[in-house]
Amino acid sequence: MEEDMKSDHRFRWVYIGIGVWVMMVVSIYQYSWSLFAFSITKEMGWDLATVSFTFTIFNVATFLQPFTGMIADIRGPKGIALLGAILVGLGMILSSGVTSPWQLHLFYGIGGVGVGVFYGIAVATVIKWFPDRRGFATGMVAFGFGAGTALFNLTIQSFIEANGFRLTFQYLGVFMLAVLIPPALAYKYPPSQWTPPSGSGAKKEANPSLDFHPLEMLRTHQWYLIYFCFSFTIAIVLLFAAQMKMLAKEYHLPQSYFDLLLVIFPIGNGLSRIVSGSVSDKLGREKTMMFFFGSLGLTIIALVQFGGHPVAFVILVFVAALLGGSPFALYPATIGDYYGSKYSTVNYGITYTAKAWAGLISGWLSGFFVVQFGSFKITLLLIAIGSLLAAVISSPKLMRPPAQKP
Repeated sequence: MEEDMKSDHRFRWVYIGIGVWVMMVVSIYQYSWSLFAFSITKEMGWDLATVSFTFTIFNVATFLQPFTGMIADIRGPKGIALLGAILVGLGMILSSGVTSPWQLHLFYGIGGVGVGVFYGIAVATVIKWFPDRRGFATGMVAFGFGAGTALFNLTIQSFIEANGFRLTFQYLGVFMLAVLIPPALAYKYPPSQWTPPSGSGAKKEANPSLDFHPLEMLRTHQWYLIYFCFSFTIAIVLLFAAQMKMLAKEYHLPQSYFDLLLVIFPIGNGLSRIVSGSVSDKLGREKTMMFFFGSLGLTIIALVQFGGHPVAFVILVFVAALLGGSPFALYPATIGDYYGSKYSTVNYGITYTAKAWAGLISGWLSGFFVVQFGSFKITLLLIAIGSLLAAVISSPKLMRPPAQKP
């Protein structure tokens, strides 16, 4: 038994590597979307609001994550991760043959269900294996989702320009099936009696002996503060994911600057998750949130004011990425801290549905504002105000672990 425990201690690091890889691949759905959207709008002649609604549907698909998370918590992650891999590949392949907007919404949404499954499994796995370093572990895995498209975006853009979005979807779908099914079969949660190695630098958890069932979590006021803040603070990276090419067009960004952003934006987005997660392990989640969210709100306001200068646009978008990826590391760690690890897959799955509201803001609503007013500035200011509010709410005086179960 002791040898098995030592093996588990070493092998748990493999799950970070697996998580980073699968997140890099499935992140194409989110952080390469603006490339697909631009091509679809141009080739099919559909208006921006209609095409952007696809991105909203993709994020609404996360509402299924609590149910898949519940299955994973009860029966283990392997089977549900395999289903996620199949849905991710299938969504891309089916999207290649669309002839109407509703088909695109449906098929891309199917892929979104798979992405949500993989995201939830990858994050919950490291929450369970790393109760001693939750911020760092979730930051590393979330780094894969934030930074992954730095490897793919320029290739995807070139392939779309040469072959169109249909063939690009087909090739990506087959690629995803091939590289996601094997790691899906490798997922495993730690045994119930498992504990991290002694001397690992583990910090005392906020609720060391309390594991909140989802209904118990929903009866705490802290969760509603988290949910509101999560909805607005992630909206900016989703806006760039959904509308980057259209934003660049509005601000008259030269192509060379845009190509640079395709690489450095995901890198900044990914680094944000590692840095914020690691800092929060030392400084505390709440203080880290205050700094990152407050700085994010101010950066977005600066983007609205000075984004007309190409250099300023690139720098400010990169800074927003360095700040805006942080919620994806901070909130899963916070859910683990506040509500325990036993139900962490479903608890974070419920929390992650906030992404649907952020997707509504960054997808359909921003497209609607552009159609009506010809600019993304209203959406940017809305997100900035929400981020500043989230910084205030995240103060340790307002945001603190539940003292006991309700």
